Amino acid sequence: MVSEQEIIAGCRAGKASAQEKLYQLYSRRMMAVCVRYTSSRFEAEDIFHEAFVKVFKNIDAYNGGSFEGWVRRIFVNTAINHYHKNRKYQEQLDYSTIEESTASSEDIISQISGQELLAVIDQLPDGYKLVFNLYVIEGFNHREIGEVLNISEGTSKSQLAKAKSALKKILLKQQISEAC
Repeated sequence: MVSEQEIIAGCRAGKASAQEKLYQLYSRRMMAVCVRYTSSRFEAEDIFHEAFVKVFKNIDAYNGGSFEGWVRRIFVNTAINHYHKNRKYQEQLDYSTIEESTASSEDIISQISGQELLAVIDQLPDGYKLVFNLYVIEGFNHREIGEVLNISEGTSKSQLAKAKSALKKILLKQQISEAC
């Protein structure tokens, strides 16, 4: 079994076998990251391949700490860059103020699998989904989200609140349709 450090060293030396091992080690987890930030598998695959190229090109920049975290950050940033490039094709709304509602849908969430929850999140509009993923899954704060997406902190909060509200409606609708 080859260690992560040996794989990294091999990648730095440009060894194709090490790059393949790195790809095998992280491909499933990183594809899951890409899928969370896109509306189609095709888009996710584009981001996935672009991000892996960046990982291989910039592996010399890795200087310790969690290697998976470093790789994940490249994938998230690549997804955000993809969003920015394609933003001109999407309707832009600026919600500067909104009250954040507290959804009491924990009972609904506890009844569905992680796969089902990801499918529900995928139904969100792109802006909502992006902010939701960055805030809830990646752990960014609203200031950081505002900086990477070039939106105000208030817009980030608004998008998150609207995402939570939309998720609650989708989950309630699913619960009602399953009960019938």
